[in-house]
Amino acid sequence: MYASIRPLLFRLGPEGAHALTLKLMRLVGRLPPLAALLRAWFSAPDKPVQVFGLTFPNPVGLAAGYDKDGLAWRGLACLGFGHIEVGTVTLRAQEGNPKPRLFRLPEEGALINRMGFPGDGSERVAARLFRRRTESLVLGVNLGKNKDTPLERAVEDYLALMEIFAPLADYLAINVSSPNTVGLRRLQARDALNDLLGLLLKRRAAMDLENNLPLLVKLAPDLDQEELDDALDVLLSGGIDGVIAANTTVSREGVDSPLASESGGLSGAPLGGRSTSMIRQIHQRTGGKLPIIGVGGVMCGDDAKVKLEAGATLVQVYTGLVYAGPGLVREIKRSLTAA
Repeated sequence: MYASIRPLLFRLGPEGAHALTLKLMRLVGRLPPLAALLRAWFSAPDKPVQVFGLTFPNPVGLAAGYDKDGLAWRGLACLGFGHIEVGTVTLRAQEGNPKPRLFRLPEEGALINRMGFPGDGSERVAARLFRRRTESLVLGVNLGKNKDTPLERAVEDYLALMEIFAPLADYLAINVSSPNTVGLRRLQARDALNDLLGLLLKRRAAMDLENNLPLLVKLAPDLDQEELDDALDVLLSGGIDGVIAANTTVSREGVDSPLASESGGLSGAPLGGRSTSMIRQIHQRTGGKLPIIGVGGVMCGDDAKVKLEAGATLVQVYTGLVYAGPGLVREIKRSLTAA
């Protein structure tokens, strides 16, 4: 069915089509009969995974960036996700980068985005996550700094965001790897990352939390070996619960589209190999001690299997949904339970 709808959606601009999809899924989440119908339509056997002290109904999640403002996560959950990661959320609302800032590369099965964390800000997103659901879906929140927050004060944004979302999320993901906020990736350097995570872990320890509140860090696929080793040393020594590998890439290796010259982060099929290689390196480097969420180029069930075989515990999708449609989640789940 999606194959017949996709050409119509692709007549809209990428950002417009995405906004329309979110509106429809938000409506689904508000109408219980429609939500039940969608859950039945996209049902597939679950394969629970226990990691970070949490039980995920299945290994397939929705990556950050799809539902930045927590508008449609209830409806999106009806597609069969085991977890959904809302965000990236910034402390204060901001416009993001000028449009156009999202580009489709259909011949590559890819997207390029330079969104720059546009969003409604933490207060409004938190209100949408209040009065959570009772179903088993795991809900994560991805956190980032505001564009106008100086890098040396970024920790203040992350600390404030942790305070707001700790009672509302099952886990928090610290985004220090988007290529679309100037200077943000410098927070992945050993000393900067050590200082940032040290303060976040100290604050978490001081909180009166019902659960452990797992903290994950999302890294860039463009780190060289020494940079990745430095980052992993910090994560392991500090007691971070897991890593998300990987964010979008600034590389255009193997991309022939005329749009390759657009600035921003590349996601989708061309990122698949680079992401899987990074997962394998992390798994080997840490001896499997650091659980990994694999994201980047998961376009079908086989792509998910490859990431899990490389060492990931869970996988996430985003660009795959744009090209394969909502049935992708069901396809991946069936593929994994048949393995």
